[in-house]
Amino acid sequence: MSASDTEPRAARTPRPPVLRGQAPVLAVIALGGALGATGRYALSLWWPLSPGGFPWATFWTNVIGCAVIGAFMVIITEAWSAPRLVRPFVATGVLGGFTTFSTYAVDIRKLLDSGHPGTGLAYLAATLLAALTAVWLGAATTRRIVRRHSGREGSTREDEAGRTEGGNPS
Repeated sequence: MSASDTEPRAARTPRPPVLRGQAPVLAVIALGGALGATGRYALSLWWPLSPGGFPWATFWTNVIGCAVIGAFMVIITEAWSAPRLVRPFVATGVLGGFTTFSTYAVDIRKLLDSGHPGTGLAYLAATLLAALTAVWLGAATTRRIVRRHSGREGSTREDEAGRTEGGNPS
C-alpha cells in the first residue's frame, strides 16, 4: 500500500490529463522527426547504396547527426537557456529522425549476409568510432567557441562547490 492509497480522497490534488501537458512536446517531436527523416531520405537518394558497397550515406548521416547533437547539447546547457520545446524538437525530433542507427544495423546484416564480411565489420567499427568521435568533437569545439565568445577562454569553469573542473581547490 502506498502513501497515496492511505490519504483521504479530498487531500489528493487532481492530476492534469497526460496529453494536455505532453501534447506540445509530442507535436514538436513529430514535426522535428518528419523534418529529420526527410533530410535523411534526401541524402540516401542523393548518395545511393551499391550492393556490397560501403553504406556511405548512412555512415555520414550518423556522423553528422552525432556532431550536431554534441554541439547542440553544449549550446542549450551552457550557452543558451532554451525554451521548453526546443530540446525535444531538435534533439529528439530532428536529429532522432535524421540519424539512423537502425539502418546501420540492417546495413551490417545485409553486408554479412551477402558475403561481404570485411566491409560489414569495417562499417561496424568505423561508424562506432566516427560517431563517438563526432559527438566529442562537436561538444568540445562548441564549448571552446562558447567560452571564447563569453570571454572565458583559458579559464576553467567552477562547479557548485567552488572547485575547478579538475577537482582541485581554487
